[in-house]
Amino acid sequence: MSDLPLDTILAGDCVEVLASLPAASVDLIFADPPYNLQLRGDLWRPDMTRVHGVTDGWDRFDGLADYDRFTRAWLVACRRVLKDDGTLWVIGSYHNIYRIGAALMDLGYWILNDIIWTKTNPMPNFRGVRFTNAHETLIWAAKSSRSRYTFNYHTMKQLNGGKQMRSDWRLPICSGAERIRVNGLKAHSTQKPEALLFRVILAASKPGDVVLDPFFGVGTTGAVAKRLGRRWIGIERDPDYIRIAQERIDTVQPELLREFVEAPRRQSPRIPFKRLIERGLLQPGQRLYFRGDRRVSALITAEGTLRFGDREGSIHALGRRLMNGSPCNGWQHWHYADDTGHLTPIDALRQRLLQE
Repeated sequence: MSDLPLDTILAGDCVEVLASLPAASVDLIFADPPYNLQLRGDLWRPDMTRVHGVTDGWDRFDGLADYDRFTRAWLVACRRVLKDDGTLWVIGSYHNIYRIGAALMDLGYWILNDIIWTKTNPMPNFRGVRFTNAHETLIWAAKSSRSRYTFNYHTMKQLNGGKQMRSDWRLPICSGAERIRVNGLKAHSTQKPEALLFRVILAASKPGDVVLDPFFGVGTTGAVAKRLGRRWIGIERDPDYIRIAQERIDTVQPELLREFVEAPRRQSPRIPFKRLIERGLLQPGQRLYFRGDRRVSALITAEGTLRFGDREGSIHALGRRLMNGSPCNGWQHWHYADDTGHLTPIDALRQRLLQE
């Protein structure tokens, strides 16, 4: 690991840069390659405002054969740097994911899952000639069928309210304050939401593991990896993206983590506490106040637990310890400070998500 340029954005073409890295040195790769969308003509909303689709030069190819050559080249380069027990995640749409899946299998990768990211707020089909394209697909693949890959089953189960996490994930697209803009325009046309990378990295890596993104863009993978206590490497050829990503990641504060293994309570609510963190309603490092008492507070960890001194546990378990073993509904007992400083039960945030 000492030979790796950790926590660094490497400038250049991903295939060339990957060739300079040591073999079998990376634990997890997340790839968000060009989709080869090739949008023909302008697209307009009903109010006659133009839709800013993906028209960037990096998404243009001279036909499917050219795209297939590009795909195989970067997949081969990734395979060389991936550890034998490492895994690769790649995301795409119907434009490209099937071609990538075939290339993965041809090159010897072992597909573990395909994940459907269902967008809770997708862009409509303005022309009304097809179904609204409301999902993207992630392929999760091991280096081979013999790989002893990392899968944090209990962590994902807790994130899902005590139930096995399924292969369909309902998450919003990157929008609002999370969407990076320059002079009012999107800095990157295909910026992914942090909640998506939160699940990928939390599911398939351990603290201290090396996460690599060969199409780094504006740095979502690096920002989430740093937040979750993983090391990261980004590869990007656009200097503007590099600058934006570096500035973004510099503001992220890492959180000391442990793998979360305690079983959630049977009575866990339908909205798990960690979902509030994923949606940005609460932040790691933020304080919650027990029974609204500012003298008794705990810190939120990035894994969705609370830390009080040397004690750590779920909102219910830690509350129960503070109440000397009496039953505790953490949703009602823990309070957060809103923008005005007023203390409100975190159940108000849960109810907001339930209503959505």
